[in-house]
Formats: sequence, structure tokens, C-alpha cells
Amino acid sequence: MNELLKNLTEAVGVSSYEHEVRLLILDLIKKHVDEWRVDAMGNLIALKKGTGASGLRVLVDAHMDEVGLMISGYDSNGTLKFETVGGFNDRTLLGKVVQVGPKKITGVIGARPVHLLTSSQRDSVVKVDTMRIDIGAKDKDAASEKVKVGELAAFVTKYEEVGNCAIGKAFDDRAGCAVLVELLRSAPYPFDLIASFSVQEEVGLRGATVVGFDANPDVALVLECTPAYDLPTKDDTSPNVALGKGPSVYVMDGVTIQDPRLVSHITKTAVSHNIPFQIRRPGGGGTNTATIQRTQGGIPAATIAVPGRHAHTPTMMINLEDYANVVKLADAVLRSLTQELVKRN
Repeated sequence: MNELLKNLTEAVGVSSYEHEVRLLILDLIKKHVDEWRVDAMGNLIALKKGTGASGLRVLVDAHMDEVGLMISGYDSNGTLKFETVGGFNDRTLLGKVVQVGPKKITGVIGARPVHLLTSSQRDSVVKVDTMRIDIGAKDKDAASEKVKVGELAAFVTKYEEVGNCAIGKAFDDRAGCAVLVELLRSAPYPFDLIASFSVQEEVGLRGATVVGFDANPDVALVLECTPAYDLPTKDDTSPNVALGKGPSVYVMDGVTIQDPRLVSHITKTAVSHNIPFQIRRPGGGGTNTATIQRTQGGIPAATIAVPGRHAHTPTMMINLEDYANVVKLADAVLRSLTQELVKRN
């Protein structure tokens, strides 16, 4: 059992409410870093001093937050209205168990029972605005005494391992956080490494915007969990990335073209260290690379990700060998990073 992944994924950290995850990570890294602090946004920023062999300032980022729900009101029957925090497909929410607010009150996401629907309603997707969270309150007043508007709800998903795979919530991006913890526990790098466990990525890459300006690094590496579309489809189209085929290397997404020099360095490093990897097909989505890349006078940045099925749902799946290989690849990439590589001519 990977206790690091288990503990990180089972912690609650919906965007803007990351403190439980932050405290857990701090406890894991504070003996392995020279300095740490929490900024006004809630980003946990740590410094691991290098050997002095290189004058580079290198930022490595992974976001702590997860998608979830925010309570927006009450119905007369005692159920809770809610808004989504981050992107969801409506079909993934019904029947899921959540924990609401700081008291972690258990609730179930529900809607009108299927046997009370018309035939046309049965054939349509239930929309989020018609769903409610049932906490067993008898009426509106009872519900408002238990839960306040603005409190957040996180999914209740137990971490499990099945063969080479792990199942749990929030691998996006607790898998990246776990990789960064592993890097901080390793031997010093040639340069000072600034580690950022950032907040509010799922609602607009907000925490990393602050980190990029504050750290002002020479180069940045973002650690993520990217959607794996490798399950059978109607047309059996080739997947974007797949579980079990190694780390996913970004080249372009919906908001960023990754620094080509870093992409080349990552792939060459993978080949030289016999680490399997796969190129994430250019397309939609985005990571903290987008905002870090555009801070200060511009920062060379790239993303390495753990492929994960069922992204932005209450339950995800990753391959543990992919995860281990992301740790190996990120470590090797950093140890062979040079000033010449990112110097512009």
C-alpha cells in the first residue's frame, strides 16, 4: 500500500479550502527542506538548498486543490443546493457520498427518483441545478443550523489498490503532490529547488500565478495528473495517453505551448534512463505551466503528468508504475538540467 498516496488523496482540499492537505504535506517535508512558508493565497512554498554546483533557480509545482462543491442555499425539505467548484460532467454526481463543511457532515447527492420520472426525463441527463445534497435534515431551518452557505463539500472515496492500479479521489493533483514530496526527500540537487504546493488550480490557475511572480525562477517544472482516454470507444480511436505506458509529457494544451527545449530535454532524459513515456496529444485543458510561463519576463516551463482515468469525477484510477516512473523521470530531468539548456541566444 502506498501510504503517501493514500493519505494525500483521502484528505479534503477543495479549491480555497486546502489547509488539511497543506498541513499534511508540511509534516511530510519539513525535515527535508531548509525553509518553508505559506503565502497569503495559501500556497505552501519550500526551499531545498542545492549543492552549489549550479546557479539556476528551479521551481517545481504541484497543486493541492481538488474539484468539489459549494453550498449555495436550502430547500424547504432540508436538502442543500450547491454549485460546482471546478469542472464536472453532470452524469458523475448522482448518488455520490460527500462530506460537508468543517464538521464533515455526511450527505448524499440526489435528485428526483427514477421511478417518478417521465419517459423523456429518464432519457435526459439530470442537470446539476436540479440536484441536492441530502444530509437528513427535516427542514430548511434544521439544515441551516448544520451547514452554512459558502461551506464546501468534498467526495468521500476510500483509497484502494487493485493490481498495479490505485483507485481514489483527487489524484488530480495529489499524485503530483506525492511526486514532489518524493523529490524533496531525495538528495540535494545541483541548484536551489523551490517547491510550490499551490492552491486554486481547478478554478483558474490562481495560486500558481502568485508563486510564479514570487519565486521568479529561471525554469519551472509542473507535476500533474492528466486525463487518460484509453478505454474502448465507439470508433476505437487511438487514446490521448493510456495507463501503464509511462509518464505523460505535454507539448501543447488549451492555454500553453510547452517550452520546446524542456520537452526535448525531458524526452531525451527518459530515453537515456530507459524510462517509458508518452506524448500527451495537443489539445484542450491546461496546467499551472500556463500562468507560471507568463510571469515576470517569461519563464521556461514544462509539464510531466501521471495519466489518470475518470478525471474530475469522485473516483479516479492511476497506474502505480506510471507514478513511480514520473518520480524517476522528474528526478533525472532535474539532476541533468543546466543553465545552457534554458539560455536564450
